[in-house]
Amino acid sequence: MSCLNKRPRRTASEELVFQEKVKKVAQDNGRRIGLEGDSDLHFLLLGGTLVKIRSTNWKKIRFFRLQEDCKTLWHESHKMFKKNQTFSIDDIDSVRMGRQSEGLNKHTDPSEEERCFSIIFKGRKRNLDLMALSGPEAKQWVSGLTKIISNLRNLSRQEKSEHWIINCMRKADKNEDSKMNLKELKHFLRQVNVEVDDIYAEEIFKTCDKSNSGSLEGSEIKHFYDLLTQREEIDVIYRNCAQTEGEMSAKDLLNFLRHEQREQATMEDAFKLIEKYEVDGTAKQNKHLTKDGFLMYLHLEEGSILNPAHKHVYQDMSQPLNHYYISSSHNTYLMEDQLKGPSSTEAYIKALMKSCRCVELDCWDGANGEPVIYHGYTLTSKVIFRDVIKAIKDYAFKTSDYPVILSLENHCTPDQQKLMAHHLISILGDALVTKPLRSTMPTNFPSPEELKGKFLVKGKRMNKLDTAFTNTSTIEEDTVSEEDEAADCKENDGQKAKSKKSKIKLAKELSDIVIYCKSVHFNGFEHAKDNQAFYEMSSLKESKAFNLADTSATAFMHHNMDKLSRIYPAGSRTDSSNYNPVPMWNVGCQIVALNFQNTSKEMHINQGRFLQNGLCGYVLKPEFQRSLSSQFDPNTLIKGPWLKKKTFHVMVISAQQLPKLNKDKHKSIVDPLVRMEIFGVPADCASKETHYIDNNGFNPMWNESFQFNIQVPDLAMLQFVVEDYDSTSQNDLIGQYCLPITSVQNGYRHVPLFTKRGNVICSAGLFVHLMLTDAL
Repeated sequence: MSCLNKRPRRTASEELVFQEKVKKVAQDNGRRIGLEGDSDLHFLLLGGTLVKIRSTNWKKIRFFRLQEDCKTLWHESHKMFKKNQTFSIDDIDSVRMGRQSEGLNKHTDPSEEERCFSIIFKGRKRNLDLMALSGPEAKQWVSGLTKIISNLRNLSRQEKSEHWIINCMRKADKNEDSKMNLKELKHFLRQVNVEVDDIYAEEIFKTCDKSNSGSLEGSEIKHFYDLLTQREEIDVIYRNCAQTEGEMSAKDLLNFLRHEQREQATMEDAFKLIEKYEVDGTAKQNKHLTKDGFLMYLHLEEGSILNPAHKHVYQDMSQPLNHYYISSSHNTYLMEDQLKGPSSTEAYIKALMKSCRCVELDCWDGANGEPVIYHGYTLTSKVIFRDVIKAIKDYAFKTSDYPVILSLENHCTPDQQKLMAHHLISILGDALVTKPLRSTMPTNFPSPEELKGKFLVKGKRMNKLDTAFTNTSTIEEDTVSEEDEAADCKENDGQKAKSKKSKIKLAKELSDIVIYCKSVHFNGFEHAKDNQAFYEMSSLKESKAFNLADTSATAFMHHNMDKLSRIYPAGSRTDSSNYNPVPMWNVGCQIVALNFQNTSKEMHINQGRFLQNGLCGYVLKPEFQRSLSSQFDPNTLIKGPWLKKKTFHVMVISAQQLPKLNKDKHKSIVDPLVRMEIFGVPADCASKETHYIDNNGFNPMWNESFQFNIQVPDLAMLQFVVEDYDSTSQNDLIGQYCLPITSVQNGYRHVPLFTKRGNVICSAGLFVHLMLTDAL
């Protein structure tokens, strides 16, 4: 492995120049991302040789190096048409030290543990499994990349914007002379997603070229940058509010907070904001907020559309488990479609890292007596049950401390069920709930707070829960009906069950660890009310659940006040598409399971629903969905405490730094429009959109106002969708953001944008004015 030491060949003088360049870049860009003089950053900029691993027999030596922008990783490639490849640091989800990926665990020896690491990407991109020459070198790669990822994510929106613009300028400087001629300026403008005609480009250039040298440098580039990034709309707002010698005094700021932002602010709050955001020492001493400080305030969390208090767990978490919506995944093991796609432990990790709190495990007999997980009766690949449980244990509580439900769809023989129970108990240990929390028979669910750090098993149980207190059951195995979802899958595959309800043999060891989530067949609301205990729950396919929500909404809601309900997609959704979760939440269903691997609008709505309450995966249902006296029906809206009629005013002012969709086309510029959608009870659902703007993704301005009437704000959600208009085909998604109406802040707010996969687009966003008022 001595060839790992190889680096690009340079002469001694070239190496000296390269080292000096790296040192300068480490200082300049290191300062911008908070890593000035960092040894790990310097190490990454120099680069090094690693072994790229895809299989036991495919292990290739490749040179990797962080590029000068400190945001792009370059590596050599031996592909015919792609000798060099790059990927953005923004595309990295995490970096894992050791043999922590399926690939490294399978294709490397345990003795190589300390030299291995994996780069895990967002979305469906394959992990990059790598091996360094030594353990310390591997640690330095992981440490350096982790620092950069963390620091870039923690930059303010304004800092991200500046970093992005400066890097675009550097790329436009083709001859690297730290100057910008007219041709390079035009190239830069296209990079930042704005198309201007030649005359306008020349005017900007002449305005900034004070020296008449034919190129911009130093202060001239700074002047150009200031012209480009000037926010006219912010200037207008600031001028109107700054009533004290051209600056905003603490009193001016307090008036702005109270009258424009509609906040219950005090003078002390105004002082705190000035202290936090003002950058000018003299202004701060005078308790003034300059325009730069005001812009910084608007860009950070106090100026965000999402109420900062809702970024943390703020709801009562001591209520019974069934009083919450629970972020839930269907067929969690699948990375792609439902017929032939891969199954992977990585799919569980990705779902859990998104705070999913209910994951599904379809369990089948495997070779060598080890149970496996895959989509039965299909060509999807298989993953070992034991490996899945290990992955779940490692990642379940990294983003949320609240309980995880393991929804078992059991197709195994009793012997392999016993092994499943053994793995669950031995791997999860004390975190697995194997008996009721109290010493007496419970009458309702424990709370998420009581179940922090715990795992609950959902599955078949051969007897009632009270036997856990009597120890009278001596049956080693019993016959029970199979899961409703399994029977539905057989129907969709054209297989006819021999009887109305197929049966499976259930091992006592697996049955005994099902405590609060016993699966039973649904026979109607009245039957459930009269015959089912609180811990007995049903899974309903979407068509049945939607029918019940349409015809028996109030009864469905009352059913969910006492019990849990799980809804799952139709078996016909072989492409892993999703149903609309909103009607299910409208009737109080808790476990509304979706295909997390899909990038659909439905997943965007799901992400919006669980954006609040600290992204913990649990959201407390409105009081009228928990009160036994409630007669709420989302379809008819009879008078009740749920009716809080509001008028929602939305003004879409502008957008900033929208990404280019077709980066391969040098002259491709987006034509953006903004659509606002309200989701909730049927009476509240609405959609309105702005006109599109030609060839400007950098700073498009709309200044268009809209109005929505909202009847049940406690269930309403708002989504902003930014699209690239196309007159001949379907518009392309640029970015989107969804959140509950109850989490929206009034006033002038910045709206971050997410990609179709739900990841933040670093420097992009909308600027809007919002006002939710009582309807007249």
